[in-house]
Amino acid sequence: MSNASDSGQEKTEQPTPKKLLDAKKKGQVPRSKELNSMAVTVFGAIGLLFLGGYMINHISMFMYQGFSLTRAEVFSEVIIFDKFQFAVSGAMTAIGPFLFLMTVIALFTPMALGGWSFSVEALAFKGDRINPISGFKRIFSSRGLMELVKSLAKFLFVSVVAVTFLWSKADEFLGLGSQSSWLAMENGAWLIGTSFLVVSASLILIAAIDVPYQLWDHSKKLMMTLQEVRDELKDTEGKPEVKSKIRQLQQEMAQRRMMEAVPDADVIITNPTHYAVALKYRHEAMAVPLVVAMGKDLIALRIREIAEQHDVEIFEAAPLARALYASCKLDQEIPAQLYFAVAQILAFVFQLRNVRDLGGEIPQRPDPYMPTDEEA
Repeated sequence: MSNASDSGQEKTEQPTPKKLLDAKKKGQVPRSKELNSMAVTVFGAIGLLFLGGYMINHISMFMYQGFSLTRAEVFSEVIIFDKFQFAVSGAMTAIGPFLFLMTVIALFTPMALGGWSFSVEALAFKGDRINPISGFKRIFSSRGLMELVKSLAKFLFVSVVAVTFLWSKADEFLGLGSQSSWLAMENGAWLIGTSFLVVSASLILIAAIDVPYQLWDHSKKLMMTLQEVRDELKDTEGKPEVKSKIRQLQQEMAQRRMMEAVPDADVIITNPTHYAVALKYRHEAMAVPLVVAMGKDLIALRIREIAEQHDVEIFEAAPLARALYASCKLDQEIPAQLYFAVAQILAFVFQLRNVRDLGGEIPQRPDPYMPTDEEA
């Protein structure tokens, strides 16, 4: 059968994470009946071997106490009701651990393969589920034939294991007739439990084959065409107007973070009105000055306003401001060809701070040296 879509394209692409998630929401997850059967039977056999004696002793004790009644107790409604409550509580005490073990195994084994999945859509009524024609198609389909072959193979395999093991234990089973009743019952129960465990363990091989097959089959059902992958990618990324809005929000957030860094800058180099570049330099932590904010026109105006509010030095150097804006990127170091020009300005700014804090003569305002194109 060709694995092609309605568009004629071959489904050659593995299902994407979104495809798998959508399928899980619909209840389409890999499941292995063989894994569930194996886990329930194997752990059931182990539970009976280890809890069987406990259950038999407790049930025997409660039955003895519950049915040991005098004539007066039989005709007393109160005593009979108390005995009934005693019997029920005793039975739950006896078989409760085993029932709890089986409940845990039955609930959590499917999760080991496909994870937890609860889908209302999977529980919704669908007419084709009760349509006899659809039912016959499923039975006589290639999948139905495969399930039949699997069931027959499983039956034959388990039968061979059971017959082989029982044949090897034939002498022990026959020897029970020569033992006392209680010893024969004890040994017989152990033999039956051991036989059940061995036969159940044979299902491990069947589950080991079925689990990879179910995973492969589930992935095969969800295979996608190249066009489906492209359409999904387009839907995931969103429409152009949505992506534009996202970019706008990202730019606004970046600009807001940039403006928050302006008060921590050491100097703002301006054009004076068209460009503004904020530089930060900490000699103990930085080898080269860092660009913490930059912009032109309205953004440059906003940078200057924030700088004035926080007493950050503003230095007008049009050629340097244009060069910094053209060659620098935000949160990156300035280029090597501008080191000397920026160093002149930073030295002036730091000297000016010392004068304002300690007093003294105001330093001469520098004229930053800009390298020519040949020097750059």
